[in-house]
Parts: sequence; structure tokens; C-alpha cells
Amino acid sequence: MREISFQNDILPLKDKLYRLALRITFDTAEAEDIVQDTLIKVWNKRNEWPQLNSIEAYCITICRNLSLDRCEKKVSQHIVWNENLHNHPDTSNPHDSLTVNEGIRLLQKLLKELPQPQQDIVQLREIEGKTYKEIATILALSEEQVKVYLFRARQRIRQKYTEIQEYGL
Repeated sequence: MREISFQNDILPLKDKLYRLALRITFDTAEAEDIVQDTLIKVWNKRNEWPQLNSIEAYCITICRNLSLDRCEKKVSQHIVWNENLHNHPDTSNPHDSLTVNEGIRLLQKLLKELPQPQQDIVQLREIEGKTYKEIATILALSEEQVKVYLFRARQRIRQKYTEIQEYGL
């Protein structure tokens, strides 16, 4: 095992941790607080670093758990998605822009309707670009479970999206 450095190995993960926390909480300030808490928690457990197989998986797991804990503590789950959080494709006219924005909002809505494990897997695979093995380590699942959850999530989003888009035709 190699020596783990907070500066070189953990701090570069802060953007990934932020995206994960933001994806779960839908609140920029809350996500920033969660990242700070994650980094503090990881630092306080620095004596355990040599026993870890993956410091990244360890950090992501802590961030995920803190995010879920904060969401459970919130009284209201009616959080408005901040459209400025994402870059939208450049569109040539207002109609195209409106269509893209509506599609993104619909996908976000459908993603939020998935069970939490499926949301986490879609986040880690599609947004963070993690491998099945990395996701399995982070979420303490088997690779087969990850593949099944991801397949079901994609299938459900595709089905619901198609139903909504074809409604009334």
C-alpha cells in the first residue's frame, strides 16, 4: 500500500464529492457543507487510511451517507432545482432552448422518482463515470447488483420518458 496524502489524494476529490452531495440534496449551500464535513471526517480518521483499499471510495461513501442523513432530517422535500447548476447545450432559437430545458427538468424529475440506490448508481455511473467495480465498492453491493440496478433505472426512466413524450399523440 502506498502512502496517502490529504493534499494529493483527498483534496482533488472535493469536486466529485460536491457533485454527489448536490445530486442528492439539490441545494448548493448544503452540498458545500457536506463536502466540508466529509473532508473533516476523513481527516479525523487519518489513522485508518493505511487499511483502506480505496481512499476515493471511502470519501464518496462518507459523503453519500452524510448527504442522505441531511436529506432525511429536512422537514420539506420540496426543493427547487437551480437551473444555473448545469450547462445547457447552446441552442439557436428560443423553441430549441425551451425544449432542451423541459427535457432536462423531466429527466431530473424522473431520476428523483427512482429508489435511492438506483439514483446513487446512476449518479456514480453516468455523471461521475465510475466503473461497476468502483460503484460496487462505494455502495457495498456486488457488481451484479450494480448492473441490475442500473439496468432497471435506465429502463424505468426510458419507459416513463417515452410515456410522457407520447401522451396525447
